[in-house]
Amino acid sequence: MRDFKELKVWKESHKLCLLIYELTKRFPDDERFGIISQLRRASTSVPTNISEGCGHDFNKEFARFLRIASGSISEVEYPLILSKDLGYLEKEQANDLLNKVVFIRKMLFNLVKAIK
Repeated sequence: MRDFKELKVWKESHKLCLLIYELTKRFPDDERFGIISQLRRASTSVPTNISEGCGHDFNKEFARFLRIASGSISEVEYPLILSKDLGYLEKEQANDLLNKVVFIRKMLFNLVKAIK
């Protein structure tokens, strides 16, 4: 059994999720059911799926949940770009978040390769 809290990719995705929750508090109220909801759900899905995958005994199942997490981290990318273009995030903030997204996506890809 794996402890998801020990995985660097989980730690990084958890930090990103917390950051997204903090930053989206400043978004306009009319985005509560739009971009805010989308970003929060997608970013939460990443560490959640990593955690769930760690609960499975077989690498094949773990890899399946890591791929789901990879899809979720990709889902975070566009709303961040949109948020930047709409002026909800400063360009530097958005670029920092987008770099974190790419970093996490690469970590997930490499972890899936390593457990096969």
